[in-house]
Amino acid sequence: MKFVDEAAIRVEAGRGGNGCVSFRREKFIPKGGPDGGDGGDGGSVILEVDPDLNTLVDYRFDRVFRAPAGQQGKGSDRTGASGDDRVLPVPEGTVVTDGDTGEHLGDLTEPGQRLTVALGGRHGVGNTQFKSSTNRAPRQSTPGEEGESRNLRLELKLIADVGLVGLPNSGKSTLLRAISAARPRVADYPFTTLQPHLGVVRLEPHRSFVVADIPGLIEGAGEGAGLGTRFLRHIARTGLLLHVVDLEPAGPGNDPVTAIRTVARELESQGLLAERERWLVFNQADKFVDDEAEVLRDTIVEELGWEGPVFLVSALTGQGTDALCGRIMDHLEARRAELAEPPTTGYDPART
Repeated sequence: MKFVDEAAIRVEAGRGGNGCVSFRREKFIPKGGPDGGDGGDGGSVILEVDPDLNTLVDYRFDRVFRAPAGQQGKGSDRTGASGDDRVLPVPEGTVVTDGDTGEHLGDLTEPGQRLTVALGGRHGVGNTQFKSSTNRAPRQSTPGEEGESRNLRLELKLIADVGLVGLPNSGKSTLLRAISAARPRVADYPFTTLQPHLGVVRLEPHRSFVVADIPGLIEGAGEGAGLGTRFLRHIARTGLLLHVVDLEPAGPGNDPVTAIRTVARELESQGLLAERERWLVFNQADKFVDDEAEVLRDTIVEELGWEGPVFLVSALTGQGTDALCGRIMDHLEARRAELAEPPTTGYDPART
């Protein structure tokens, strides 16, 4: 299935049903009085998170979605039926924006979460509502109101615990294949990954995390070069970045230090490094003998002045990947426990 992470759609809520003007007409009751019922409310258009979806492909061709109108009121004080709501399923991580004004309408991140994007029109009232001691035969009613309509921009930001970043062909996809059941395309040329991929890494039955393979960045990506900013936004939802670096780059001018600094500049240009941790993962350790890979790693770290965690792996053979995944799991669990702790208020119940 094609991955689609942007969609422009139009939503139109249903119009409210008109109120009815009617009078009771029965045998032996010549002046029965008003009995016109109210109309029904128009249906609304609602977005709902479906955890089984992972793309906006359903909105690639169908662009206009309408909810049914409410029915008109009837005699004998019968209220018109309300229009059913139109519920549109979207994947987790969908950001909803008004396409005309740019207003942020909602951020859908939890399964079952709903957002009303177009409210159905209110019903009109029948002439029964206008009956009074001074107006016993009202002939007025009100029409139903128009439903809301909007042009929407839907944007999907993948939700993952860990994001893989790096230059094209640095081994991110191979690493994802090595540690999870995901099967992204792998080849020996740049920009093999043209869409993000998610993989679940399972260490034990109840210990797992989600990794997102983000398409490779190049210098100027923040201004639209290469694959541009299209996929940079997916990094925004990851709490930990694994910066994958090829220890043996294919061409000149792509030495590991330059590669690391290039990607870091692009992440900084989008404000993506301020609040998330980044670890260096040096790939292709299998291409070196003895301790050559360790020596090269240490040289690069020293030149960068890097103080964060560093790992040496081979995505191809799996060398070092178990230790990497175990460290990630420990980090995520510690972070989750930290976020789950109640805030300290200074209140001491023993002193009351």
